[in-house]
Amino acid sequence: MSIEQIIVLAVVQGISEFLPISSSGHLILIPAMTGWPDQGLATDVMVHVGSLFAVLVYFWRDVLRLAIGAMNLLRLRMTDDGRLALFIALGTIPAVLVGLLLKATGLLDTIRGIEIVAWNALVFGLLLLVADKIGSRVKTMEQMTLKAAIIIGLAQALALIPGTSRSGVTITAARFLGFERAEAARFSFLLGIPAIAGAGILTVKDFSDSGQGIPADALWAAGLTFISALLAIAFLMAVIRRVSFTPFVIYRFFLAGFLLVLAYL
Repeated sequence: MSIEQIIVLAVVQGISEFLPISSSGHLILIPAMTGWPDQGLATDVMVHVGSLFAVLVYFWRDVLRLAIGAMNLLRLRMTDDGRLALFIALGTIPAVLVGLLLKATGLLDTIRGIEIVAWNALVFGLLLLVADKIGSRVKTMEQMTLKAAIIIGLAQALALIPGTSRSGVTITAARFLGFERAEAARFSFLLGIPAIAGAGILTVKDFSDSGQGIPADALWAAGLTFISALLAIAFLMAVIRRVSFTPFVIYRFFLAGFLLVLAYL
């Protein structure tokens, strides 16, 4: 890949991974809009790993508490942090199972089309709008239950379909369940840690088994993504404490309309 493509991929991934507008969808759009060759799943996964490190840095206090809680669980000591760590682990299972199914059947490579991105941007944007507008939203992450974590985890599995947005669909589920905006986003980001880490590990293993290393372009993209993702997280957390998710929904609608015109006309 050219340096221009690496930079564009990193900036787009870093911004769109944590804004509820679908990073995978935008990564598919880049080659479609620029004429660049598709960067491939390896690069897609590695830029997600760059995003993962941004989450670990921004939410390091939460991550540290969850890690301590998980270690206490291994010692058969249940704490509030350990319970939340367990909920996150269990909530990750649906995405892992669906991801393995898509990988085993080869469907993962067949659902990377502009039409799919467009319709998902529209449908899931509408769901986010509804979830953000109806009812009272006062729950905090500390009030998370196993049932809520599983429901949000099932929603996360849908994000394997491009255009859905992992952060968008999990925040939507959390908002429907009564969680406050910033708390919904916080849990969404923490829930993504195991899934993103797992995808990165599998990608590294696949390249290792084939006798190859991770492409240098993908590693550069991952590093640059870390920087842009860290800024995007800070931006989103600041914005949603003051306004609703409506600006992001409007963007999704415009994106969907543009893509539908591009796909069908």
